Amino acid sequence: MRKTLLAASALLATTFTALAEDPVKIGMITTLSGPAGYLGQDVRDGFKLAMEDNKLGGVPVELLVEDDGLKPGQGKQIAERFLSESGVKLFTGIVFSNVAGATVPDIVDNEAFYISPNAGPSNLAGKECSENYFVVSWQNDSLHESAGQLATNLGYKKAFILAPNYQAGKDALAGFKRFFKGEIAGEVYTRLDQTDFAAELAQIRAAKPDVVFQFHPGGLGITFLRQYEQAGLGKEIPMVLAEPSMDGVTLAAVGEAAVGVNVSAHWNTDFDNPANKRFMEAWNKAYNRPATYYSSQGYDTGQLIASALKASGGKLDDSFRDALRKADFQSVRGKFAFGPNQHPIQNWYALKVEKGADGKPVIKTVGEVFKDHGDAYSADCKM
Repeated sequence: MRKTLLAASALLATTFTALAEDPVKIGMITTLSGPAGYLGQDVRDGFKLAMEDNKLGGVPVELLVEDDGLKPGQGKQIAERFLSESGVKLFTGIVFSNVAGATVPDIVDNEAFYISPNAGPSNLAGKECSENYFVVSWQNDSLHESAGQLATNLGYKKAFILAPNYQAGKDALAGFKRFFKGEIAGEVYTRLDQTDFAAELAQIRAAKPDVVFQFHPGGLGITFLRQYEQAGLGKEIPMVLAEPSMDGVTLAAVGEAAVGVNVSAHWNTDFDNPANKRFMEAWNKAYNRPATYYSSQGYDTGQLIASALKASGGKLDDSFRDALRKADFQSVRGKFAFGPNQHPIQNWYALKVEKGADGKPVIKTVGEVFKDHGDAYSADCKM
């Protein structure tokens, strides 16, 4: 009898140990296909660089990755399946705000955590904020606010502005207008699947602005910039862009057509801090392609989650949330903190596309636009 009890106790202890060591499941829903597929690939691969031997903060994790195809309904279905069938309580990965709008509310309503590496729509930053919702990248308006301020700093007086007709596009134009002090010569919303911008380019030419601001992420931006140059507008009307419209992949695709373009950003490959140097070294070693804002945000998201898992001992509870709020990690962008709505307070910088020492275009950091900049919606967030 005694031997039987000892054997049972040993088996029970082994079972509890195994359960304690079960990895924390992380559901990554992101865009991996189509013209914008590289954005999600960079988020995923940057996140993976933060993982060490399938651990974050010394805690074993299991990363479940699925493609939302830039379809809100598909993202929602993946989240529901992760929640109900896989028992996932920690999510990340979404690139586009229309997918986030359809997906994040269900996640947080099920008492799971969502940590955004990119999308930061205005509604979720204000009245619809949640204590389980954190954004590592930006609030959508704020990155375009920095472009509006940069255009003002550069002395432009008349701007033509364009963006796709979805939440992030609306936030983009609202953000730009909030800090641009000049006249808006034209405001146009394009389609999220648009491939021909001839009509919009004709409108720009007719309006005769002294600067163009456009927000078209991923393949949309590459197409727009190519057609802008082909129409001869690149030599006539300069552009001021926020970072999603001019990343390393976009630059490689359009080449010298981008020289002279001014960009506002919260991060660049040339940032001289220890965390960014480690990230860039790891990225260049692991992947044969340019690092982008998306890859840096994926990495920072992984580092944030690692810091919180370490502090909570792998538990996804109040201690995990408290640790997330402290943002106790070294960001590749330098100084980083969360505001009261759990969106970043951070610096924004002026970048410019110039010819490098080898004659190839490079995105160079040339100044600062905002210091410790938050967002316009935090006062509406009541937690």
